[in-house]
Amino acid sequence: MTGTIRPATRFLEIPRADGTTGRIAYDDLGSGPLVLLAPGMGDIRATFRFLAPLLVEAGYRVVSTDLRGLGESDTGWDEHSSAATGRDLAALLRHLDAGPALLYGNSYTAASAVHVAADEPALLRGAVLAGPFVRDAPATLAGRISAALIARPVLTRPLWFTWWPKMFPQRPADYSEYLAQVTANLKEPGRTRAFAAMCAGTHAPAEAKLPRARTGVSGVPMLVVMGTADADFPDAAAEARWVGEQLDARVELLAGSGHHPQVDAARQVADLIAGFDPAAPGA
Repeated sequence: MTGTIRPATRFLEIPRADGTTGRIAYDDLGSGPLVLLAPGMGDIRATFRFLAPLLVEAGYRVVSTDLRGLGESDTGWDEHSSAATGRDLAALLRHLDAGPALLYGNSYTAASAVHVAADEPALLRGAVLAGPFVRDAPATLAGRISAALIARPVLTRPLWFTWWPKMFPQRPADYSEYLAQVTANLKEPGRTRAFAAMCAGTHAPAEAKLPRARTGVSGVPMLVVMGTADADFPDAAAEARWVGEQLDARVELLAGSGHHPQVDAARQVADLIAGFDPAAPGA
């Protein structure tokens, strides 16, 4: 986390199928209406190092979490999917017990936000889907081959960090430092295997829940945020519009932003959240 805000790590314990307990790492800053920030796969919660302080300054309570198997969360889980992450996010929201939250899901966890909105809408007062993967988009033969290779743990890290620079068309000043932090995290025992399992998954279950998650059905307002330079989609604007249509969601395109708008467009994202959130401080 940049600046003077250096939150202590907290842990939520979640029972696992084998009878053991796994911990999900998070931090908790500020006071006010709750915003829960969830990173994409292969990333850690420090991706919110620019956005979280802006939201705290605006009067929010901001909780940033790591995904199971990554960041400071425990390894050793038997399932790595957007649905499992959705259950973890729901468990964290119940644990925080702060009323309906605004959930921000980036990339992979946009699908997790769909699961939460469809299955437990009472936990949410809104959801922001940034650079959202909520379906298995059609892929070229080269794309299918790359997807198959990155799901093999021996190749996961090299392929991931070959792609990594393309996600940041506007690099932050601490780009090299942050890349080193993510690289070091994935080198820790068990973390690359967890990430590879995420890469091997499918977003089909999230896509199947889109009709139940749409605002008109779930009652959860939705905002889709997409960078126009998001290299993860052949046509980022078209994908954003498609997601927006499926969810009755407002769509905002950020000129020149990449796959992680909370990094290269943090101020714009913070302003969008405040303008979208029905419980925004001072609204």
